[in-house]
Amino acid sequence: MPRIATRPEELLTTSEAIELSGLEFMQAILDGTNPGPPIGATMGYVLHSVSDGHAVFRGTPEFNVTNPMGTVHGGWYGTLLDSAMACAVMTKVPKGSIYTTLEYKINILRAIPLGMQVDCIGVVDHAGRSTGVAHGEIRGVEDGKLYATGSTTCIIMKLA
Repeated sequence: MPRIATRPEELLTTSEAIELSGLEFMQAILDGTNPGPPIGATMGYVLHSVSDGHAVFRGTPEFNVTNPMGTVHGGWYGTLLDSAMACAVMTKVPKGSIYTTLEYKINILRAIPLGMQVDCIGVVDHAGRSTGVAHGEIRGVEDGKLYATGSTTCIIMKLA
């Protein structure tokens, strides 16, 4: 089970992180060797599974992520999709390189009920030397319904 960093010094430095391939980095978060980012605790989701070109986050929106109308804020959908899609790209990043999101787009198809567990699946469409492209979707764990989709472009940068 992933553990979440609670202090900055718990996160890996860039120098430490580039000693691993992106897939190794993500697997180390999943197995608890390395801490996951605190955004997961803030937003109510965790890394659920990871493999080459694929990342799944599982989460449950609660009252703390609602908008003034009492429904799940669009930023929650966007943050969850950004995490899954970008981490899917991360699995393709070679040792000695890093990545970051350049842009992403989401489409909210229906409201996620508060307290409903969802999976957000990110899948790589392309990963080259300098860019990675992925798509994602949020689906209800129990009902299988599609709640949102997204796409992203990430930049991959060689450091070592």
